[in-house]
Amino acid sequence: MGANAAKLAAGLGAAVTLFDVNLERLRFLSEVLPPNVETLFSQPATIRDHLTRADVVIGSILLPGKLAPKLVRRQDLKTMQPGAVMVDVAIDQGGCFETSRPTTHDAPTFVEEGIIHYCVTNMPGAVPRTSTLALTNATLPFVRQVAAQGWKVACDQNESLRRGLNIVNGEIFHPGVAEAFPVSNSAPAAA
Repeated sequence: MGANAAKLAAGLGAAVTLFDVNLERLRFLSEVLPPNVETLFSQPATIRDHLTRADVVIGSILLPGKLAPKLVRRQDLKTMQPGAVMVDVAIDQGGCFETSRPTTHDAPTFVEEGIIHYCVTNMPGAVPRTSTLALTNATLPFVRQVAAQGWKVACDQNESLRRGLNIVNGEIFHPGVAEAFPVSNSAPAAA
């Protein structure tokens, strides 16, 4: 998602800095994105340095099944230009900015420390038909496999399905979900 936002912004002529912790991904992106996109390894000091001159910050970190780490702290906002905008795409996983809180399409923004925040949960809900068609196209092959084989066989044969298991027999199965929501019965169960 972050790469798509970077590509769109770069296409509009913006100077874009894209952060990631995956060096292979950064190399690939630096080869395929336009020259007005700078790719950098994500480190707290580097992020803080770039915040001082950012007009828009889009946080789109995703750790499947886990809460998003807080990449921008409240005190970092004081170094930003007043009126800058922060978009927290990770809000459905708890948000990647310390000052983020869930908002809705009816009241999408709020201001903290002079910085405008956009933290709408379920952002694709703004385009329900398009997002439903995209989700259906992406998930239909998995639904067909589960329907034909049953969930256990399908998960044994398809690693993507297996990685998507969250709860099995009433117990939290996905390690990331268990870490984010610790409960007494969160030991991974055999599928």
